[in-house]
Amino acid sequence: MSSEVKVLVLYYSMFGNIAEMTKAVAEGVNSVPGAAAVVKQVPDLLPDKVINENAAIKAVKDRYRDVPVAAVNDLAEADAVIVGTPTRFGNMCAQMRNFWDQTGGLWGKGALIGKPAGVYTSTASPHGGQETTIISTMFTLMHHGMIIVGVPYSVEELVTTTGGGTPYGPSHTAGPEADIPVDEKEKVICRALGRRVAEVAIKLKG
Repeated sequence: MSSEVKVLVLYYSMFGNIAEMTKAVAEGVNSVPGAAAVVKQVPDLLPDKVINENAAIKAVKDRYRDVPVAAVNDLAEADAVIVGTPTRFGNMCAQMRNFWDQTGGLWGKGALIGKPAGVYTSTASPHGGQETTIISTMFTLMHHGMIIVGVPYSVEELVTTTGGGTPYGPSHTAGPEADIPVDEKEKVICRALGRRVAEVAIKLKG
């Protein structure tokens, strides 16, 4: 391998849960020798007025304001991509959808073909669309020719978690007020995905 593998961890977070999961995913990536996580958030679509009038949202935006905002070409420059999105009716959120809807030029050039990719999500309830959000996000990644990476059941926390976590990718149950913290088992699953995507990326690049 001629250089360090770059894994883009691309996320959107409104209430901070996906942002917390992102930290664990990045830890998993960075635990693999020869791999480095590049953490970026997609541009927000919420008007400033909406953000400023909601104390919980504003606190999150202030806390993570130093996280760089991604550009579409960041996808082409990465060796692998891990997408973190809250669920919106079983799909990725509008901010993430808007970002990927601008990738037609990359699709036309086949710029993402062969790159490993994973997905993680957070919902209000255990049955609020965790698996459908992850899988429906994968549709876009597969159209780009990316190689989907999940979490195998050798990660024991998939069986013992009572919050979130799927073989398709990590998940979190945040509660109706989005105030239930990401628990340690969910973080273990997040780290496992980050580590696995990084390992696959190294093998493919090597």
